[in-house]
Amino acid sequence: MNEITLPVTGMTCGGCVNSVHKVLTALPGVQSAEVTLTPGQARVVYDAARVDRPAMVQAVVDAGFGVSD
Repeated sequence: MNEITLPVTGMTCGGCVNSVHKVLTALPGVQSAEVTLTPGQARVVYDAARVDRPAMVQAVVDAGFGVSD
């Protein structure tokens, strides 16, 4: 398993944290996601053979948030 930390922008409350957690953990290959409001980030444990960073970023963006580089 691999681990990545995505800097998530646009989260303002616990509901935002829950939304980001939900979309990330719904991706095939994501084992777990720990999303925190402060600092705004998501630490994701995933199977690189099944999911990649662009797919995770797209899921976060589709949920209405951003990911900074």
